[in-house]
Amino acid sequence: MLKSSIMKKVLLFLPGGFEELEATAFTDVMGWSRAHGTYPVALHTTGLRDTVSSAWGSGMIPSIPFKDTDASGYDAMAIPGGFENAGYYEDAFDERVLEIIRAFNDQHKPIASVCVGALPLAKAGVLVNRPATTYALPRGERRKQLADLGAILKDQPLVTDRNIITSDGPATALDVAFTLLEMLTDAGNVQKVKKYMRFGRG
Repeated sequence: MLKSSIMKKVLLFLPGGFEELEATAFTDVMGWSRAHGTYPVALHTTGLRDTVSSAWGSGMIPSIPFKDTDASGYDAMAIPGGFENAGYYEDAFDERVLEIIRAFNDQHKPIASVCVGALPLAKAGVLVNRPATTYALPRGERRKQLADLGAILKDQPLVTDRNIITSDGPATALDVAFTLLEMLTDAGNVQKVKKYMRFGRG
């Protein structure tokens, strides 16, 4: 099959203290779709700072200033989880971030989150009375927080409810990215990307 000329666009928001594995799952999967998939998917990173520090101290320079982002210019949004002691919630709960989450949801566009990335979605109000999950350890406080913000808590690794994907930890990051890719393209494209990434060794 010939490669489609239609380019989907994903906005990857990087809060301070983000988990690198959870963020790079999206950059890799969308990159492989551009390189070897049937559908190319562009990915732009953004953040509230000129350089965003990850949970482990490395820095990333977002490709798009947050002030220049608009939900109408993208097909989907992705949010990795991160660590509170590294400043994650300071950025993730910023009203400007909550507003763009609401805009993506109002436009019925996919929003993919990994681990505690579900919490800014809940804080924005888009998970009220909707099934979702988040990180369970060490004492379940993040899951309680999710439920207190109105979500219907599910004890599952990955929960998809219409346009929203939530998950319970870093180990799910690639599954979330592939689920988002399927939402944006189709199952055949996902299988082609997985083949080139050597999943299943097919």
